Amino acid sequence: MVRDAEIEHILAIYAKPLFEAANLSPGAVKTYLVHDDTLNAFVAGGQRIFVFTGLILATRSPGELVGVLAHETGHIRGGHLSRTRDAIANAQTFSILAALLGGLAAAASGNADAAAAGLLGGSAGSQQLFLQYSRTQESTADQAAIKLMERAGWSPRGMVDFLGVLEEQEIILGQRGNPYLRSHPLGYERIQALENLVRQSPLRDRPDPPELVRAHTMMQAKLYGFTQRPSETFRKYPESDTSDQAHYARSVALMQQARTDEAIRELAPLLEKEPNNPFFHELKGQIYLEGGRIEESIPPLREALSLSGHETIAVLLAQALIARDTEQDNRDALKILESVVRTDPDSPAAWQQLSIAYGRAGEIGKSMLAGAEQHLRSGKPKFAREQVQRALGTLKPGTPEYFRAQDLDIAVEALERQLKDR
Repeated sequence: MVRDAEIEHILAIYAKPLFEAANLSPGAVKTYLVHDDTLNAFVAGGQRIFVFTGLILATRSPGELVGVLAHETGHIRGGHLSRTRDAIANAQTFSILAALLGGLAAAASGNADAAAAGLLGGSAGSQQLFLQYSRTQESTADQAAIKLMERAGWSPRGMVDFLGVLEEQEIILGQRGNPYLRSHPLGYERIQALENLVRQSPLRDRPDPPELVRAHTMMQAKLYGFTQRPSETFRKYPESDTSDQAHYARSVALMQQARTDEAIRELAPLLEKEPNNPFFHELKGQIYLEGGRIEESIPPLREALSLSGHETIAVLLAQALIARDTEQDNRDALKILESVVRTDPDSPAAWQQLSIAYGRAGEIGKSMLAGAEQHLRSGKPKFAREQVQRALGTLKPGTPEYFRAQDLDIAVEALERQLKDR
């Protein structure tokens, strides 16, 4: 999982109108970023959309990424998750469930359909029944995506354009295979099925908003700098490239190499052009923080937080305050972090910093409790259990923190059972 204030902000701009068009509450649907080069996105665990970094980098326009989000929103709107559980039950095979639980590992192999078919094994009839059902869901979500994009004011052309990208990948990777042993329809079949709908759309020729085109390319440049080796970033964005995107990507790559002053110089033209861009201030603060220049990191991070209010920036500022290590800074960090975990309790980074801040304040029981929260939300039950047991032995019985530790103990046990069952 990756947290980035700018990318989450842009994804929210894309997704909110789609959710509203689908009569879903935007606040009830969460979008998560997964650090993986695979061209993938999926819905899981209720109204939660997971988007892979590789997919974002592969899109050539905002409309293409909106098309993917519209497709996933179509799954949520259609209730496909609950219906998939029914399909599994009807197929009467544990192997299908095993295939679904192994879905991420299969996708990482570069050939998710082949991996899923291998995992299914067993009854060929049950296997084909489920895969046929899955292909029908995907086709339904495709058609829903076209309508959702129109209602949200986007040309549905972006959806079809990105299906073309997926089709090219299928050809390059040799993933065509048997169309009856696939969880998704073939790329060219999906394109043909949607082309007529796009031609009939009154918005088919509407261009993407220029401000979002720029935001999209800036997001991609920054993401490339974070996810690729610096040498690759410098190759894609050489010094001869003086575009804003190149400055952004190179500043991140230079930060990765601990070349702090050079990274700040690369970022300077962007801040001069957009002095109220919170994400430029955030990166400036992060460059100084990761370069060990704590004092210089705090002003830009404060500015970034005041301009955006994003939880991820708040955690970064708290980290800098804790690193400066004064009593006042620690009190300020505690106040910030306690506010963050109230609104964003699934942030392991926030709980980690809160554990440090509580420890420095001498509140050892709370420190251990926060550490347990961090490990639980990172999927590490062994470490979470250790911290929970220590917290229960330290906290005063009958306090809210003690009751929370008991709740966490139960949650850790449930996670252990879940991982064991897999």
